Amino acid sequence: MDEKAFQKQQAERLAQDILNLSRNTLLVHLRFLDAALCKFVQTPVQITDTIATDGEHLYYNTHCILERYRQGREMLVRDYLHVTLHCIFRHPFIHTLVDMELWDLSCDVAVENIINELGLRAVEAPRAAAQLSLLSELRAELKTLNAERIYRHFLDSGITPEQIKTLRENFEADDHDIWYIRGKSAPEGAGEASGSSTKRAPDQPGRGSARSNDRSRSAGRQKERQTEQEWEEISRRAKVDLETSSQEWGERAGSLTQTLRAMHRQRYDYSEFLRKFAVLTETMKVSEEEFDYIYYHYGTELYDNMPLIEPLEYQEVPKIREFVIAVDTSGSVSGELVQRFVEKTYNILCAAENFAAKINLHILQCDAEIQTDQKITTLEEFHEYLRTMTLVGFGGTDFRPVFAYVDELIRQKEFTDLRGLIYFTDGKGAFPSVPPKYQTAFIFLDDGFTDPQVPVWASKLILREEDL
Repeated sequence: MDEKAFQKQQAERLAQDILNLSRNTLLVHLRFLDAALCKFVQTPVQITDTIATDGEHLYYNTHCILERYRQGREMLVRDYLHVTLHCIFRHPFIHTLVDMELWDLSCDVAVENIINELGLRAVEAPRAAAQLSLLSELRAELKTLNAERIYRHFLDSGITPEQIKTLRENFEADDHDIWYIRGKSAPEGAGEASGSSTKRAPDQPGRGSARSNDRSRSAGRQKERQTEQEWEEISRRAKVDLETSSQEWGERAGSLTQTLRAMHRQRYDYSEFLRKFAVLTETMKVSEEEFDYIYYHYGTELYDNMPLIEPLEYQEVPKIREFVIAVDTSGSVSGELVQRFVEKTYNILCAAENFAAKINLHILQCDAEIQTDQKITTLEEFHEYLRTMTLVGFGGTDFRPVFAYVDELIRQKEFTDLRGLIYFTDGKGAFPSVPPKYQTAFIFLDDGFTDPQVPVWASKLILREEDL
């Protein structure tokens, strides 16, 4: 072996030792992340000035590792934790956003904020001081600093590409390019000696047949889904372990705990949830499942358009006939979100054809008392209500008047078969002590911070802003 090859081998071995030291340093301080920190397969590649991960490998440039360690061992420990948190929060597996550069920045801000809050001397780095101004501004605007909320905040603020680039200089620790490659193929030069190369990993088309490439991409996507599922389980385990040791960490792990709880909070599709309030009714509709087209066609051929079997004209189809929508218009609930919730409900009912021909829908606006009651009997009336909808109230919150009012409507025979009541609220109010005789669902908006509680007789659904 010549001198140059020997030096290269020694450098690669030293880089790997440094990465192992960085990982082990984190293991000592963050035992609840043991599975996450040990998940990566360390892989040298020809990328410059950075590290990267696809969730399975930790790609690194040997010279980059040595240089960053020379600048300070804490910097590389921080970088290792940075990429680990990206995977814990499954940032590399989100591909449906409009602005990927903005998503990159949002993810980096979210994980750097958590690293700062942990307060570990082992991850102190000069870039932390440069981050304080932006993080202070975001904390003043947002209850929690997870990547999704930061992304939405930046998007609404109209941030420019130049601003994104400038801000990311203070938060960037790894290369995100590989996140957006379908199937997560390894970067060029994986497993080879370090050196100069392109930053973005190519798909390398033209090798082999098109069918072989399709199979390769399909296998890559399958592997990606498997990796994401593995990280979901690792993240869930980290949440449990962190909650077990919460007294040890206290407020230092507040953002990390809140983000993990929000990630693993059970979610349901609002469209399916709404259909639970449907009532079976007979409608004029051909029953596709019970009608045999073979006998029908045979009859038209044999007896000159005389079918042997007639289609069944009636079919039991779920239709919503009677229910109540109560919207909290107290001062703590955003009027815009209330209107978007009602519009979302209307769109679901229209798209799914869930309304019966005649309906009895009451939309109540309420804070500490009933403000308005709008009765709706057709979709046209519902549409007109949305067009002219004006919110009133903005006082305190008390759920009890709504249930008392609906119970009175039932006694007055306003409802004959009330299936249920949907209550959109922020959850800060008094619940009735006696359960109602109809199904009740409380719909909350996910603030990423609280987990609202409801009585045992009520259902709970937490929606995100993007769900509306």
